[in-house]
Amino acid sequence: MTDLKRRHIIQAAGAVAAAGMLGLPEAAAAKAADVASEIPADGRPLKDLAEALAKAPRRRDFKTVPMILTKPSEWDDEALRLVVDYKSPHKQAWDNTVIGGPWLNLMRNSLNAQIWSFRHPDFLVVSATHGSAHLALLDQSIWDKYQLTRLAGDKFKTNTLIVDAKGATADAEDFENADGVYSPANNSIPALIKRGVVFLSCHNAIWEEAAALIKADANPDKLTHDQLAAELTNHLLPGVVLTPGAVGTLPELQRAGFAYAA
Repeated sequence: MTDLKRRHIIQAAGAVAAAGMLGLPEAAAAKAADVASEIPADGRPLKDLAEALAKAPRRRDFKTVPMILTKPSEWDDEALRLVVDYKSPHKQAWDNTVIGGPWLNLMRNSLNAQIWSFRHPDFLVVSATHGSAHLALLDQSIWDKYQLTRLAGDKFKTNTLIVDAKGATADAEDFENADGVYSPANNSIPALIKRGVVFLSCHNAIWEEAAALIKADANPDKLTHDQLAAELTNHLLPGVVLTPGAVGTLPELQRAGFAYAA
């Protein structure tokens, strides 16, 4: 058994034990350990954040949502505050808008350089996700129901960015492997989440996606605009943090010391 795998087992066992003491469900604790599984062992602040985010509540039972969110209960306020309040000075917020662009690759490259070149194992990458890139934050069931390839483009018949890539099965201890865990062969949303990357969802993008689906007559249940936006919201990927709007959240991150990248 490799040292890294042994650490993962210890982390999971510790998280489950902590859950018992805190009265948290074991499943939530195990999920927290998995989320942090490829964060460097000496990146403790980032591990702590990832574990706290995994346990923070996400509301996904909306019946309707308004065009402009005005109450913290309408977005993932607790999780978002955890991100904004991250105390390490090593943090970067990416403004990601194009699903077919190099956004996942760029964030992976940034992580690699910060961790191994500049020795910042607690480096936090946040994706402020909107535009067509936001479609990647919706699960495959909602892609199937609404044929989201119409909005994403022909390159994306399905949401391929949520599928594990071939590099995911490589030895995570070999960070120089050109086809390994930290290489372009492992560009995916799940891979980056395991490394502590936080994906922020944009409510404004959701509202606009709902409008586009209604206009295209891709609305099989004949939902109203506010109902359709609610259904899309309810199908965000696990771990994603819903915000009132990605562009509006970026200034909050910049005021908190996040470097801006586009």
